[in-house]
Amino acid sequence: MVFEIVPAIDLSGGRVVRLRQGDFAAETRYAVDPLAIADSFVAAGASSIHIVDLDGARAGRPEQTPTVRAIVERVGTAARCEVAGGLRSDAAIEAAFRAGAAQVVLGTAALEDSSFVARSIGRYGAARIVVALDVRGTVAVGGGWSAGATSVDALTALATLADVGVATFEVTAIDRDGLLGGPDLVLLERCVALHRGAIVASAGIASIADLEAVRRIGCTGAIVGRALYEGRIDLAEAVSLTRGWP
Repeated sequence: MVFEIVPAIDLSGGRVVRLRQGDFAAETRYAVDPLAIADSFVAAGASSIHIVDLDGARAGRPEQTPTVRAIVERVGTAARCEVAGGLRSDAAIEAAFRAGAAQVVLGTAALEDSSFVARSIGRYGAARIVVALDVRGTVAVGGGWSAGATSVDALTALATLADVGVATFEVTAIDRDGLLGGPDLVLLERCVALHRGAIVASAGIASIADLEAVRRIGCTGAIVGRALYEGRIDLAEAVSLTRGWP
């Protein structure tokens, strides 16, 4: 399986932003147009783009659908777009696919109701339904990572959701998100060791060395955000390099 770098576009108010540790009060806004950044990712050779509706994650329903649709239409067939944030109902998932998403990423809804995930997989197939495990300590947290949100032991959640057919998990260590301090290799290795699905690393990726580290422990890919926006990783170089990895 080819290791895949998935560049991220996080949206709030129609703008490209990054949060520190999921804190909406610690937001960095980037002076780039979402469509222009999508163009740059495609030009650099990305085969997938991760689009997050942060407003939707906080509200519990999609809020940035017009911008998401515009990005997907702009990218066309050049790259697959996966959409996350606020997808907690059948209607929300259907709307994301109508907007052109190749995959949807379920977070809170997956933690709250595994039968919802099973139903979605039955309707769309396991290849199109991805689950995000956003982990604080050892606990997967939903609700936009807010206080009092749904929380479940991360490894238990992974096993339970694998049992209903989930094939791919995107694992984020919340305490490292947006800090460029390196990935949580211990957490990722524990998830990989379950052998219950493909594990995509998220949070803390800041260098090619970090990409090599998560690949070495068995992750099948990595979501990269701030390191691209701040020039820590050259996407074209990284894509070219990782395509040569066994």
